[in-house]
Amino acid sequence: MEKKEFYHHMLPHFQQPGQAYFITWNLRNAIAPKALIRYTQKLALIKSQMEGFGPKITESSSGVTNKHDSEIAIERLKLEYYTLRKKYLKAYDDLLDTQVNSQIKLTKPENMEILFQAFQFWEGKKLKNIAYCIMPNHVHWVFELFEKCDEGRPVYLQDVLQSVKRSSSISINKIEHRAGPLWQKESFDTTIGDDKHLFNAIRYTIYNPVKAGLVSEWQQWKGTWCECSDFQLLHS
Repeated sequence: MEKKEFYHHMLPHFQQPGQAYFITWNLRNAIAPKALIRYTQKLALIKSQMEGFGPKITESSSGVTNKHDSEIAIERLKLEYYTLRKKYLKAYDDLLDTQVNSQIKLTKPENMEILFQAFQFWEGKKLKNIAYCIMPNHVHWVFELFEKCDEGRPVYLQDVLQSVKRSSSISINKIEHRAGPLWQKESFDTTIGDDKHLFNAIRYTIYNPVKAGLVSEWQQWKGTWCECSDFQLLHS
């Protein structure tokens, strides 16, 4: 299969070897499809407007192209898109925290162990784990992809996510005596741009159980792992 550094499902996903990511995905049907339809419709509209510009740059009657105006419009739409997408992801995550009656509990000890092993499988081979948190119906994962694996090939986000989701799905389905898709097809991935962004991604990940009212301190949640074990560093 051809590998791409940019691809689409319902959301854009950037795949750059050597990049750090903050990933969220959840159980299939953890949230009703129409629960956030206002956001999804608006995002789809903005995306279609961006795609409408495409590579088409025409000349005006004076012979001067409208490339500059098009670029300004595209940048404005990109800003609007990612601002709205950020609000959408927060609303989505807030909904996940309130849905506590899913048939499958990822925090079941056997399921949690499967996910721990899945997160650690590519450690030192394709990625470096930074933090992850297993919630009852979703997971957060912060890690850095290597530029190349130990065999010298580029490492792509798409491959890693497919591997982790597929292997964990098979094992959890076996324990739960079920068949069929386990995970929502879409994953929400955010490219981490700098140290502050990384800090915020780690903090968001490990404090999710606290935010959801499941524990009072992040260290109390058995589904959380973080390489930054010094509690004070996470408050600096």
